[in-house]
Amino acid sequence: MSRALLIVDVQNDFTEGGALAVAGGDAVASAVSTYLSAHAGDYGVIVASRDWHDAEGDNGGHFADTPDFVDTWPVHCVAGTDGAEYDPLLETSAVTHHVRKGQGVPAYSMFEGVTDADETVGAVLTASGVLDVDIVGIATDHCVRATALDAVAHGVRVRILTDLIAGVGVASSEAALAELAHAGAELIESAQA
Repeated sequence: MSRALLIVDVQNDFTEGGALAVAGGDAVASAVSTYLSAHAGDYGVIVASRDWHDAEGDNGGHFADTPDFVDTWPVHCVAGTDGAEYDPLLETSAVTHHVRKGQGVPAYSMFEGVTDADETVGAVLTASGVLDVDIVGIATDHCVRATALDAVAHGVRVRILTDLIAGVGVASSEAALAELAHAGAELIESAQA
């Protein structure tokens, strides 16, 4: 049995100055790196995801010229661009699995992506005997929410490290955290982990 840390979408396009910048994104990148420097050894698996959208087309309706910011979005995290890369404040040397998601289709949860070895996150967790998952990253009200709900559905115990996440909106982030708590996720700060 082991624990996993899931780092959701800490990418240039989701941090300050990016195409879909989330306030506090750089602070999350830095804080996750600090947390990893002290706690990487506590985890048997560390997975980091990135949106990695196709350069051509609308990625299954995910991109739009006039986005509604609910189901459609401006162009972001295009494969091979700087916007799709990890934020430089995020230290990734301890990451055991890198996941890319959203290639040609909308994808919010890292469980919808695959590793460089074409494995799903669910398969990685199962193969490693993971029963407990801690989740950090961006954005609380979108991809963190979707990843956490999929982790709960996968049957692992889920903790959201609330000081290591950032959301798009205050109300939508609060609603997402309430939904996750109702689904069975535990909301704690990283000092309690």
